[in-house]
Amino acid sequence: MAKAYEWIIGTRHLRSTHRRGFVSFVALMSVAGLMLGVATLLVVLSVMNGFERELRTRILSVTSHATLMGLNGSLPDWRRIQEAASKQPGVIAAVPYIESEALFTNGKRVSGATVRGVLPEEERKATGLADHLKSGRLEDLKPRSRNVILGSALARDLDAKVGGTVVIMAPEGTATPVGVMPRMLTFHVSGIFESGMFEFDKGLALIHMSDAALLYRLGDDVTGIRMALADPLKAPATVRDFALTLGGEGFYVSDWTRKHANFFRSIQTTKTMMFVILSMIVAVAAFNIVATLVMIVKEKQTDIAILRTLGAGPPNILGMFAIQGVMIGLAGTALGAGLGVLVSDNLQSLVGGLERLLGTHFLDASVYYMSDLPAYVEWIDVVQVCSVAFLLCALATLYPAWRAARTAPAEALRHD
Repeated sequence: MAKAYEWIIGTRHLRSTHRRGFVSFVALMSVAGLMLGVATLLVVLSVMNGFERELRTRILSVTSHATLMGLNGSLPDWRRIQEAASKQPGVIAAVPYIESEALFTNGKRVSGATVRGVLPEEERKATGLADHLKSGRLEDLKPRSRNVILGSALARDLDAKVGGTVVIMAPEGTATPVGVMPRMLTFHVSGIFESGMFEFDKGLALIHMSDAALLYRLGDDVTGIRMALADPLKAPATVRDFALTLGGEGFYVSDWTRKHANFFRSIQTTKTMMFVILSMIVAVAAFNIVATLVMIVKEKQTDIAILRTLGAGPPNILGMFAIQGVMIGLAGTALGAGLGVLVSDNLQSLVGGLERLLGTHFLDASVYYMSDLPAYVEWIDVVQVCSVAFLLCALATLYPAWRAARTAPAEALRHD
């Protein structure tokens, strides 16, 4: 109760009506600036989080969590390895596959892509690619059927339609009396998939594993074993430990974090840089408090002197003005956090409405790997942003409060 007057006077200064309320207006602008800075920082970080989260989800829906391959490009004893992999803790499925690069032609249209030979009944266990088929069924890939399922962007580049044909040329050649001829087979387009990831829609085609073995002349061998895990984040350790149980020699192991490491490293680096850069906006807004409090100190010189003559000491005066800075900081930070979370949660709707209004599309899937703008609020980001903003506000409060505490009563009252 002894300190109650410091709180009363400190908050009353913010409601000053002197000079037509100019001080209160400046304080309000400081709150508004801090609010916009905090909200902007939270929205940007939420977009980066959403982009990373959506990218991870889409990648894991169309690719394997971990792979084990032979060092020479083939895995002869794959049935024994598949059975052993299926028994590993945390492994949901282990499926064989054949994968290599190829050249696709349809009339005068030519495009390069990856051919993946799969067993349809096994493929459903390993990835969710079957759920992204726009037409056709994964089961249409029958042994020696010469059917192919193309990515949507690849089909568009080739002008290939379901029911049509494409020619697939393997990178290896076949020696003939007239020279080395490229190995090629004609396939019927039985389906088209669209994963939402341009990298896969443009560069992947599925055929039956027996057709892939014929095209690449692997016989009964496969390229490797693909594994689906209960916890994809444990993929690096799981596949490495499994390879060690097999002897650790003659195998090449990989996982989704290694194949797409550049994506996630780039996102994390960008997120860090955006946090640092946008924190400067918050700092500018926070240091507006300095100007606000200096103006209040200048206006209240006489009031401060009277309080000093009534017995208020420098710590009491310092506390009064520190309370004002803290109030501005708390108000701006709280309102900014609320606005940032609100905008982030409704960002897709806001962007969609703006795109319809302007008649344009902001994100090109061929550049950004997705066509929408996801946002995901992580509360650890909210805590970090609010903590930094409030700390900057507290630091900005120190100088004006210290200056007010040093006011000499005699000097302030000399001309009054």
